[in-house]
Amino acid sequence: MLTSLQNPLVKQMRKLHRSKARRETGLFLLEGTHLLEEARAAGFSVETVCCTPEWRDRHPDLWAYLEHQAQRLELVSEAVLEAIATTVSPDGIVATAPRQAPQSIPPAPTLGLALETLQDPGNLGTIIRTAAAAGVDSLWLTQDSVDLENPKVLRSTAGQWFRLPMAVTADLPGQLRQCQALGMQVIATLPTATATYWDVDLTRPSLFLLGNEGAGLSADVVALADVGVKIPLAAGVESLNVAIAAALLVYEAQRQRSLKSH
Repeated sequence: MLTSLQNPLVKQMRKLHRSKARRETGLFLLEGTHLLEEARAAGFSVETVCCTPEWRDRHPDLWAYLEHQAQRLELVSEAVLEAIATTVSPDGIVATAPRQAPQSIPPAPTLGLALETLQDPGNLGTIIRTAAAAGVDSLWLTQDSVDLENPKVLRSTAGQWFRLPMAVTADLPGQLRQCQALGMQVIATLPTATATYWDVDLTRPSLFLLGNEGAGLSADVVALADVGVKIPLAAGVESLNVAIAAALLVYEAQRQRSLKSH
């Protein structure tokens, strides 16, 4: 059993708390029983698993699966587990996994989100969770956003991270043109827009653009949109949280599509 905080594996896993190390190693952390169960359900591979003997005894089925699937398993002390986890009270297991797209974006998406320079991991995680629930089939994230494998992003998705087709793009304008060529209408969310989001026909293949929490969308991206929409706000209210805005948009699309199908 690993008990030393100076062990090379412990040091390596602690480095994965930082995005730079995740990029350099091509690995990220999966923390907690729920995320490991969701990874198993999605057929998502894990590399190294560290857990306490108590966790192993509580979860014999998941342990047996990991014994066959993981490249390396280590029993560790509570102190070591707390050192490698990013949460305050880890539940007994932390694993590393290779950075890879959870699901491939389909060749002809029907409902998508494109997020530009999103910074808050809680916002991104909530958007992913909501998008999966609403049947979104494509999500693009710009390279200068918080990374998809940020531990708080993963926790905030409540396991839906593995179910949503997502991609990081270095060229959002180029990606938008590709979507338009596939017949998707690109819809920018703008406080200055005249149309409200329910005025647009969302039964068509649609891609919503959402921008940075403080600065919104860049002018280059707005210029490529087919239409701009606003979410009406009461007097004196400046803006909505970006995750709430995303939820309103994708569920309005589902509402319109549901009405059309009946």
